Amino acid sequence: MTKRIGKIIATEKMPTTVDEFYFWTDKERVIKPFDVVKVEHIKNSVTFGVVEEISHFTDSPSFLAGYISSDFGDVDHKANTERIGMNYVKARVVGNTEGIFTPTLDGHLVSLADEEDVKKALGLDEIKNPLPCGYIEMYESPYDIQIPVHYNSHFLIGPEGAHLNISGISGLAAKTSYAMFLLKAIQNQYIHSNKENESVAFVILNVKGRDLVAIDEPNNDIEEGDKAIYKMLDLDPKPFTNVKYYYPYSKEYPTTYASKEDVKSQTKQGKAFQFKYIYEDDKESIDLLFSNVDDPTQTMESIVNYISTGQGKFGGITNWEELSKEIHEHTKKGDTSGRDKEITVSSWRKFYRLFRKTLDKSSIFANRLGEGEVRLKEQIKNIQKNDVYVIDVARMDEETQGFVFGDVMRAVYDLKLGQIERKESDIPSKIIVFIDELNKYASKDVPKSSPILRQILDITERGRSLGIILFGAEQFRSDIHDRVKGNCSSYAYGRTNAIEVSKGDYQYVPPVYKSMLTRLKQGEYIIQNPVFRSLLNIKFPKPIYKQFKNG
Repeated sequence: MTKRIGKIIATEKMPTTVDEFYFWTDKERVIKPFDVVKVEHIKNSVTFGVVEEISHFTDSPSFLAGYISSDFGDVDHKANTERIGMNYVKARVVGNTEGIFTPTLDGHLVSLADEEDVKKALGLDEIKNPLPCGYIEMYESPYDIQIPVHYNSHFLIGPEGAHLNISGISGLAAKTSYAMFLLKAIQNQYIHSNKENESVAFVILNVKGRDLVAIDEPNNDIEEGDKAIYKMLDLDPKPFTNVKYYYPYSKEYPTTYASKEDVKSQTKQGKAFQFKYIYEDDKESIDLLFSNVDDPTQTMESIVNYISTGQGKFGGITNWEELSKEIHEHTKKGDTSGRDKEITVSSWRKFYRLFRKTLDKSSIFANRLGEGEVRLKEQIKNIQKNDVYVIDVARMDEETQGFVFGDVMRAVYDLKLGQIERKESDIPSKIIVFIDELNKYASKDVPKSSPILRQILDITERGRSLGIILFGAEQFRSDIHDRVKGNCSSYAYGRTNAIEVSKGDYQYVPPVYKSMLTRLKQGEYIIQNPVFRSLLNIKFPKPIYKQFKNG
């Protein structure tokens, strides 16, 4: 049932335009930013608008007049009559049923939109290749409505557009939960797809606690309300399938926050492995150890090249310790026979110091593989359709995390570039990589020479055509490299702070929406996608996989 709530106001100083209109409504009427309203327009058409700002006016000529009318500041004073007042609402035009985009006219009726109207207004009724991304709630009872929202998957994971950036304060924004909600929706879609030439696989890096080390186990604490939401979104409320876990090798127990019992159980089921790096197979990845080192003169790069090409005595090296010893020899003054004369001893010393820093902190740099031990590159080389790889790096130091992430990205890229001998039809047509704390590798402060940054830039700029999709998350969007953000087709803004929304990244966000960003609830996002006619304020249900109370 249509509910009329006000009329258009057009004044000399505040005229309606093709982009926006204003209307009055009763001061008791509860209406919120992002609500959709409809206006009776010319030629029996209807114009839709999205509420942006709400103000309250009275007939008081000044603040002082209001003070005086309260018996000169008596807060307990009861006026004989209330001042005449109204709410004054600004709405942005998002469409017209007949394609008529002339300004709305003064005095025309404004009403709440029903479910079908909302879908039509926001373009949700024309979404092709639908992928659930949440739901929207509008209005107050008895006119409240709840509407599923879908991305056009072709504008999220290709071929029309690709890559997703999620931002928000740690904990309050639930970035990981929202990313995993979308990934599960994608897995569901492709499991039931009949298209032989379309398939997907997932590579997920667990960077915090135990967040993602049990995503194939059900969440037994999920509430009925959340189950109902999954049903509304036509999603199966079951955890991920085809999951494999990869933990960093350590002599006694993997370097992980996961419990020994869980790792043991997963290993027994054949879905958990420990990963290592073997020098003879992985020496070409040494450069990744120096990704965050500012190298304006490319000295570090020169040393890496000197080592990887087997110059001097580096040609006969077979393990990491031998490599370390040979690098150490180059840190000594004196005999320089067989050495690159252009690289100074001080540069070798810096290189050695940084190299040992990582080598001493981790056991993943080993001489050989044992039972149940693997190389990540080899695993990614053989990734199958619908596989979900969870690579646990949460307990590693920052440098080693970066090394693993860079190696994984490089392996995915090589696979999709066809540099791996494998039948193309057997390779997943799309591989989605999810990484939290993207700012560590793609911030504005990361050295331009960083091989990880170069890899990320390459993927965000060329990945869509190759079928490599990046889902990245970080606390502050403003920290991320402009080329990375600029090549994302979709954005999800979670709760943030007032300092962040004052940055240039939010210059096109209406002021009221900026204010809302500072008080969004957990499980609530403002999302942006090319197929939507406006920013949308959406909610999503709690995760359907096992949750750990203490992370």
